[in-house]
Amino acid sequence: MNRILVVFVVTAALMLFIFDSADWYASNAALPRYCEKPEETVAIVHEILTSPTPSEGKEKRPYIVAAKLIFLVPQLEGEPLDDYLYRLRRKISEVCGVKY
Repeated sequence: MNRILVVFVVTAALMLFIFDSADWYASNAALPRYCEKPEETVAIVHEILTSPTPSEGKEKRPYIVAAKLIFLVPQLEGEPLDDYLYRLRRKISEVCGVKY
């Protein structure tokens, strides 16, 4: 029984460390990349979420970068698109130290 408890505690501690590290990386390394053109990136995120073919005929790199942002700050289940985009702008503002 003690072995199971030790394995459980170690696994829980490892998972907490991994999640905390991922949150740190998102806030300190990944999200600051979006500080250069935040409004353009949020507009592309809107297009990705609403258009069936968002990057058709356009350069794909900005869309790939914006898709990474969707992964870093995911839309909550049942969250309206406008609320999500507002939350996304607020998160970028917090990380970048700008207000828009």
